[in-house]
Amino acid sequence: MPLIRRNWTPAEADEWTREDWYAIVMSPLAYLLLTVGTALSMMLLPAGYLILAAGALVTILMHWVIDPKLKVVSSEYEKRQHDYLEELERSARWKEDNNG
Repeated sequence: MPLIRRNWTPAEADEWTREDWYAIVMSPLAYLLLTVGTALSMMLLPAGYLILAAGALVTILMHWVIDPKLKVVSSEYEKRQHDYLEELERSARWKEDNNG
């Protein structure tokens, strides 16, 4: 079993997994590193550039970890929404045909 899973089914992606916990930890870390790195870089301190680069790397890693899961959940939601809207439209047309 890989450390970070990249392939998901909609049902699997809807469950909480270790990838979600990785994102939960990396998100505030990335925010902190980017904020501090930006502030220190504006003061032209070399450590600021390193911290800013670390923040960018953590952000990219977080996106790499959680994005496949989010794409599956999003596509499944869009499919369900599309099906619901089609059913709603059919229902509205049926009511209009019976009333008219």
